[in-house]
Amino acid sequence: MPKSAAYRINTLAIAKNNMSATITIALSKGRIFKETLPLLEHAGIIPLDDPTTSRKLILDTNLDDVKLVVIRASDVPTFVEYGAADMGVTGKDVLVEYGGDGLYEPLDLKIARCRMMVAGPKDGVVDESRMRIATKYVETAKRYFAAQGQQVEIIKLYGAMELAPIVGLADRIVDVVDTGNTLKANGLVAMDHIADVSSRLIVNKASMKMKHERVKRYIDLIAEAVASKG
Repeated sequence: MPKSAAYRINTLAIAKNNMSATITIALSKGRIFKETLPLLEHAGIIPLDDPTTSRKLILDTNLDDVKLVVIRASDVPTFVEYGAADMGVTGKDVLVEYGGDGLYEPLDLKIARCRMMVAGPKDGVVDESRMRIATKYVETAKRYFAAQGQQVEIIKLYGAMELAPIVGLADRIVDVVDTGNTLKANGLVAMDHIADVSSRLIVNKASMKMKHERVKRYIDLIAEAVASKG
């Protein structure tokens, strides 16, 4: 669906959400959720449900007017940009790939840190003029290799990235790397560093305007928590 059409379709949803007294925060399960909890707690927000055991997609908190929406990490920018959530937390890797300009990114939370890397077989011989790159970060990979002056074929995968070079599907992969243990276990090594990645707080533009006082207060409190961690 064209982006402009999506905006029109979601106009009523955005207006309804922003007229509501509720602040909705979009998060994803896993590492980001776990590392975001102390920051939310500093802001006085404590979820009443455990996302690892609850089947709820909208979690209540100790505050009647604050809800948490649990979704896929890659969907967080969409929910925030289109007003289904007022605020959200997602990785910089997701934001760079998403490329949306309909949201604010006021704060680097300095959590869930990792690196965006090019990786491949340690001793693999590759014709760099015709490389195939497997990744779920298609736009990021295109920009990176274009900046290097290399023409490559991008193969989009959604998971099991390390398998692509092993079975001959691709010569290299572009993916986020934490410890590097998964690469090592599959006979791959990190080669080129594309960017450092951490999780960011993002805010819907309409929410920042229409719920400014409350949204700004939460931003400031979360910023205090980040600063206190050094």
